[in-house]
Order: sequence, then structure tokens, then C-alpha cells
Amino acid sequence: MASPSIRARDFTAEPYWWRAFRPDAGRLPALPARARVAIVGGGDGGLSTAIELARLGIEAVVLEAHELGHGASSRNAGFVSLHSNLEGRYGHQKEPDEADRKRRHQDARDAFAFLERLIEEEGIACHYRRSGHYTAAYTRAHRSRLEAKAEKLNRLGDWGCRMVGEGEQRGELGSDLYRGGMVIAQSGLLHPALYYKGLLDAAARRGVTLAAMAPVTRIVRVDGAFEVETARGTLKAGEVVIATNGYTGPLTPKLQRGIIPIGSYMIATEPIGTELARKLVPNDRSVYDTRRILAYCRLAPDEPRLLFGGRVRFGGHDALANAPLLYKAMVRQFPELDGVAITHAWTGNLGFTLDEASHAGTIEGMRYLTGCNGAGVGLMTYLGTQTARQIAGRANYVSTFENPDLPTHPLYNGRPWFLPVLGSYYRARDWLDRARDR
Repeated sequence: MASPSIRARDFTAEPYWWRAFRPDAGRLPALPARARVAIVGGGDGGLSTAIELARLGIEAVVLEAHELGHGASSRNAGFVSLHSNLEGRYGHQKEPDEADRKRRHQDARDAFAFLERLIEEEGIACHYRRSGHYTAAYTRAHRSRLEAKAEKLNRLGDWGCRMVGEGEQRGELGSDLYRGGMVIAQSGLLHPALYYKGLLDAAARRGVTLAAMAPVTRIVRVDGAFEVETARGTLKAGEVVIATNGYTGPLTPKLQRGIIPIGSYMIATEPIGTELARKLVPNDRSVYDTRRILAYCRLAPDEPRLLFGGRVRFGGHDALANAPLLYKAMVRQFPELDGVAITHAWTGNLGFTLDEASHAGTIEGMRYLTGCNGAGVGLMTYLGTQTARQIAGRANYVSTFENPDLPTHPLYNGRPWFLPVLGSYYRARDWLDRARDR
């Protein structure tokens, strides 16, 4: 349990974002008997698929196991960082050459531009802005690696990267913990729950059936179609799209074996005042560091609070259990926050793949999109839209993010038993890196 001394009186163990939009089951409409497409998973990826299908005149039903917006789509940090999903190993494909890498970077830039255009066209009020991103170097050796990364990002994709020296650190992040870092201009911030609400409203305007509290229990192939059994009834669908990402379970065991769900944890401080907020994050960017047990932070978009997150534990711990660890990490980075209470603590699952690359393809006749690897807001929106275009026969381009070759491992059955061991190893490596830096 989190120590009472760090909790504000109005502390709650739920996302800060839910103050603006709380996941809702809605009116629970009756499921139709048939649908052209059944989409399993009502997050950003599922809704984006449904919206594009509706634009193309194809009927879709979105099936969500919980309230609409319950999952990571309303829990993440709101980073729009397509640059962070470019280091994957492309599944079992050949090692990419320079032209392949440039194409991948262009696809990422296209996905970034698509999300910005979607927000504008749908009038989604989600505090979006192209803020830029800062990666803080935990050691001098890490900064050297960032220099090589900045050169590569600019050469392959013109991401607007520049290095920040150790003496300039506080111009980007008000902490003495780091050795400078890298700014990436082509990156954004938004309010993830309000972005989700905007997608939800866009789907509703187009007549998409949005079925909350409808966990899918079984999918059976029958006469070239699918029978989709849910807790609220059964429907027949011509196609099925699995958009469960970090919440993929035994419903699709082959897909589950290719996805590692990793919990990420966040806390929100009470209001700290504009002056201190701007001292800590001077340029209001998204921020994460180069540790293996990484920390990340941003300012709230609607009032001066710090939102701080990280993977302080690898395993099945809840938000309350991890709040004191996050608080300790936050105060180490920002000593000025020692004694500042927190009002919210929460967690959500990220979907990682074994090759650190995104994937969209088919498995057992069903389409799927997965592998946000920490870049879910922009990537799942893009993959959902591309999947819908393929269903409609309107896709004239296959992006490098749509790699259908999802790798698995004989020792991984879909349950990440190895994460606590991996976490201990990463923590030891971070300690060793810092010791060498001194």
C-alpha cells in the first residue's frame, strides 16, 4: 500500500485522465445477428478500424470486454512518438538495407501526419500539440549512443533531432540526474482519454455498433464466416479483427504467444504551480530517459501538475503497491517534489513483441494489429485504418509497420513468467552503467 504521507486527501487509484472522460458502458445496445466485420477490442486500434470501415461503407461491430475506454487507450501517457517504434528487427525478414530503413521512417512520418490530420478533420479536442520530445541520457556513454541515434533519425527520416550538452541539461529538464540528451522536434502530446472520446464520438456519428461489456468467449469458423460468441450473445461476421494488443488473452492463443504484456505505472502530483512546473519541464515536452528501467514524465495539459511514470516493477503488482516506488524515483529525479502529495496512481498494459516491431496480418483467418511497443496512440490508429482499407480492398500501399510475420518463442506460452528475472537484470545493468559513469 502507498504510504498515507504521499497521498493527497482526494487520492484515487485510477488514471488522472478519467477526470475529463470516464470509460462508460453506454446503453448496451443489443448485438446484431450479423455484421460484415466484428472487431474484438475497443481501444484506439479497434475504433480506428471501425471508423475507416464506416467511411468506406462497411458495417462493423466493436466488441469490448469492459467499459468503452477501459484499457490502455485512456491510461497511457499521451505521447505521440512514432520515432520510438523504428528499431524493431522486422520479424524474421532479411536485415533491412538503407532504402528499407528510409521507407520505414517515411511510413512513421506518414502515420504521424495521419494522426494530426485525423484530429483536425474530426474536431477532436484533446489538447494535441506538436511539442517535441526529450530523451535524457542517464550516463555519458548513453549520450554518445544518442548522438549516433540523432544522426540516424535525421538521415533516414528528417525528425529534427539535436543534441543537448550536459551543461544545457536544465534548459530541457530540471534535473541534475542526467548527462544531457536529445531533442526530437517531430513528436507530440495529447490527452489520451479525450483523444479516445473523440474516436468514440466519430464512430458513433457513423453508426458503428459499439458493444461494451461484451467479452468474446469463443470464435468459430463456420461455412467461410465466423461465429463470434460473447457474454451478450452470438453474431455471425464475414471477417474478424483482433485489436487487443497488450490485453491479448487465451481467446487467440497463437497471437497471445507473440505478445508480451508489460505493465507501466503512473502517478500524478497535486497542482505544483506554473513556476515550478515550467522549471521541471521547461519546454512542455514529452520526456523519457535511457535507462532500461526507464522513467518518463510530462506536464498535465490542463493544470500545472507533473505526471510521472515508469516500469518500477516487472510483474503482477497493482498501482497502489507501486506508487511509493514511483514517488521515490520521481523525487530522485526532481528533489523539489519531495513532500508534494500525489492525487492519482494507475497502471495499464503495453503490448511488446519479441522483435520489438509492430505487426498486422492474419492468423487462423482473422486479421490482427498489435505490437505498439510503447508508441500505441499513433501506431494503433494508423494500423487500424490500414487494416480497414485492406478489408475494403482500398489499400494501395502496404507499410513496413504491417509486417505479418509475428515471431514466437518455444519457451514463451503467452504468460510472461520471465519478467521479474528480466527486471532484476535490467536494474543491475542500469546500476553498473551509472557506476562506470562516475
